[in-house]
Amino acid sequence: MFAVPTALLGIAAFGGAAYLWHTGRRPEANIPAPLAAERMQQLYSQPLEPISGDLRGFHIGHSLVGRDMPAMLMQLADGAYAYESQLGWGTSLRAHWDRDEPINGFDTENAHPRYRDAHDALDSGEYDALILTEMVEIRDAIAYFASWDFLRRWTAEARAANPAIRIYLYETWHETNDPEGWLDRIDADLNRYWLDSILRPALAETGGTEPIYVIPGGQVMAAFLRAAEARGGLKDVSGVGDLMLDSIHFNDIGAYLIALTHFAVLFGRSPVGLPSALLRADGTPAQEPLAETAELMQAVVWQVVTSTPLTGVVGTDTAPLTFATERYHNEPA
Repeated sequence: MFAVPTALLGIAAFGGAAYLWHTGRRPEANIPAPLAAERMQQLYSQPLEPISGDLRGFHIGHSLVGRDMPAMLMQLADGAYAYESQLGWGTSLRAHWDRDEPINGFDTENAHPRYRDAHDALDSGEYDALILTEMVEIRDAIAYFASWDFLRRWTAEARAANPAIRIYLYETWHETNDPEGWLDRIDADLNRYWLDSILRPALAETGGTEPIYVIPGGQVMAAFLRAAEARGGLKDVSGVGDLMLDSIHFNDIGAYLIALTHFAVLFGRSPVGLPSALLRADGTPAQEPLAETAELMQAVVWQVVTSTPLTGVVGTDTAPLTFATERYHNEPA
C-alpha cells in the first residue's frame, strides 16, 4: 500500500514519466493566481466555534488516512464523532472524483463498514465536515493531477448539498528518506505546495468567500519530533522512524499523533488529557505511546493547531499569516 508507485503509474498514463526521463523536470503546472495575502488574512480572521456536540465527517484520501486513524479519532471524541470514507492507495483527488477512473487498492481499502461512495455521501448533505487529502508525492499531484482544481470541485459539491459543511485540507508528508531532508521539506512544503499551489488557488477560483481549513499533519509531526529531540529523545520515540511502519506510512503511535491533530482541529478543543490506550479499526489494541510521549504529543498538537488561523482554531499565541514569495515552479525529479 505504498503511495509513490501509484503516483508514478498515474504520471505514466499522462505522459509525465517520459517528460521526466528526457528533461529531469516536471512540466509547469497550470495553476491560477492564488488568493491574495490580504484576502487570506480577512478570510481566516475569525476562528470557528468549537464543536461541543456530535460531528459527522467524511474522509477522502489514501493510506495516510487509513482505517485506524479515523477509528482512533472516533474513540478520542468519546462517541461524538461518526464518519465514513472513500480510500485508495496513493490516490489523487482527481481519481476519487472520476467514477470511471480505476483507483488502485479500492476493493481492499474500502472493504469495511465505514465505506461510502464519496459523491453519494456528499450529495446527501448529511455531513458536518469533509476532510480531503492529496496523494504524495505532492509535487506530482500538483504537476499532473490539478490538485487545486479538484480541491475546488469537491468543496463545491459538498457545499451545494450542505452550505454549512466545514471543509478541511489534511496536510500530510513525504518519504522519510527524501534527499532534500525530511524536516526541511516539512518546513518548506506547507507554503510552497499545500498553500500556494493548492489551497490559495482553489480559494481564488471559488471567489475567496469561505475558508477551507488546514489539518496540519506534517507540521505536527515535525514539531513533535523537534520537541522530543529537545528533551534528549523519548524512550519510545527517538526519530521519525519510530512513528512509521516504513518510509511513509504511520504506525500506531504515528496514527495516534495524527488522530489527536484531527480531533483538535475538527472539534476546536484541546487534546490534553485524552486517553492513549485505543483500538485499531479491527478492534485489536493499538500500540500505546508511553505516558510521557502521549503527554508531549497532546501538548504539541494543541500548540501547533492554535498557532495558525488556517486551522480555524485560534490561541493566545496565534501567528500572523505569511506566505512564500514564489509560486510553484518546475523542480528536478
